[in-house]
Amino acid sequence: MQRIKSKFDAFRQKTNIVIYGTNTASGRLFDLVLLGVILVSVVIVMLETVKGFDIKYHQELIVLEWIITIFFTLEYILRIISIKKPLKYIFSFYGIIDLIATLPMYFSLFFVGTSVLTVVRALRLLRLFKILKHPKFSSQSTHLKEALIASKGKILIFIYFMLISSIIIGSVMYIVEGKEGGFTSIPISIYWTIVTLTTVGYGDISPITPLGQAIASVVMIMGYGIIAVPTGIVSAEFANSNRKKPREERINPCSVCGTEGHEYNAKYCFHCGAEL
Repeated sequence: MQRIKSKFDAFRQKTNIVIYGTNTASGRLFDLVLLGVILVSVVIVMLETVKGFDIKYHQELIVLEWIITIFFTLEYILRIISIKKPLKYIFSFYGIIDLIATLPMYFSLFFVGTSVLTVVRALRLLRLFKILKHPKFSSQSTHLKEALIASKGKILIFIYFMLISSIIIGSVMYIVEGKEGGFTSIPISIYWTIVTLTTVGYGDISPITPLGQAIASVVMIMGYGIIAVPTGIVSAEFANSNRKKPREERINPCSVCGTEGHEYNAKYCFHCGAEL
């Protein structure tokens, strides 16, 4: 019995390193494979809604769906048994998403049409943020987050300014064009202004008077400049963040393989998986 328990503990530890060890080579590979399977699953659900394709390959798509469902089921079980506090995972954000992503195909055995709900597996792509915690990405993701936070005030002021500008321009266009040009109300005119400023240009409303067309030309040119403003703000803050904070690394290399460059708070070597 003791021997079985020790083997189970060893298996649980290795499984934990593979599934939860995002800074190990095996952990990275597992996450990438998992994301690939999720993408394939979402594509399969989309193809099932294409009538011609579904008629031709219906059975093959169902088989693939069940293979992926079994894979997710085994992964969910391994995630539970490989940690000391399984309830913490089960009721966590990712744990609930993992469970929801596993259930639709089983529900389809009892309720017709529920298999299409497997598209919720796209939510599992949020695990991409787990991959961004790897040594190669974590420092850059931290800098980007800091840049966005630092830019928040400037961007909010910019959005406020654009909102006021849209109201003013929309009101002017309502007066200039009137109902004859499709500007039947100020809200409709503001809608046109926002569509034009963002360079979307649906074309459902367009000015017909020379003055209105002149104003529209100015608004279109403004749109190109406006797109660059938030990008410039975030880029400047990102550059400042990169200059301010160098990445913190462990001084000592891995004792097993000698690999250097680990994050300061890394628990496992990202090359061999040994505990640091």
